[in-house]
Amino acid sequence: MSRFLRLGVNIDHVATVRNARGGTHPDPVRAAKLAIEAGADGITAHLREDRRHIVDRDIERLMAEIDRPLNFEMAATDEMLDIALRHKPHAACLVPEKRTEVTTEGGLDVIGQYDHLIRPVGDLGAAGIRVSLFIDPEPAQLDAAKRLGAPVVELHTGAYCDAHSPAEREAELARIVRAAAHAEAIGLECHAGHGLSYDTVGPVAAIPTIVELNIGHFLIGEAIFVGLTNSIARMRKAMDTARAAASQAGTGSVSQAGTASA
Repeated sequence: MSRFLRLGVNIDHVATVRNARGGTHPDPVRAAKLAIEAGADGITAHLREDRRHIVDRDIERLMAEIDRPLNFEMAATDEMLDIALRHKPHAACLVPEKRTEVTTEGGLDVIGQYDHLIRPVGDLGAAGIRVSLFIDPEPAQLDAAKRLGAPVVELHTGAYCDAHSPAEREAELARIVRAAAHAEAIGLECHAGHGLSYDTVGPVAAIPTIVELNIGHFLIGEAIFVGLTNSIARMRKAMDTARAAASQAGTGSVSQAGTASA
């Protein structure tokens, strides 16, 4: 039996547009509600140190006004840990963060930052917040996440989505497939995300050991042309189609997990 594949919609870049000229429009909380109506199973929001898109008030309102789980993306800093512990979202995904980056550039180095991550992972878990670590699809990083006690990993799919040739994309997809299988083997729940579009989501959605995809920038950008509800509904359909096809074929393999442009 195929596992249900959850969709988390990241609303950060609704806030980016709002902040471009100040004020309150467009409202990311309204976007979150529309996303849920369109088929999102949860909402993701990344509160950055410089508040370049999501701001503190957005987190307060999301906690109060949405009826689906909130995944709070955050750097492993004292400031963000205090905010997470105050609001107690359903989940907190620890991500690397550099002040000069335009977007998250890669996965968290759990091995190199192991000692630094012990406290936030422990404190978040003790507060009943489901901890996820955003990492590159490398077995050694998954093993380190398991040792830390994080119950969830989110595999960074950026290298796969940004591949410059079919061969390179196939190789990156194979890394994701192997990492997702390894996550299940060592008892970690496996999510994935970053850069996914209609053209790239199918093969990742077909991987049976991945249970959640988090997608944001593409959906918000596509909404300019087709509307937010339509962009999310099409992504939901593409994910479901790919997962169902893989289940019927009895595979999540690289060779048979084709794209799912709905």
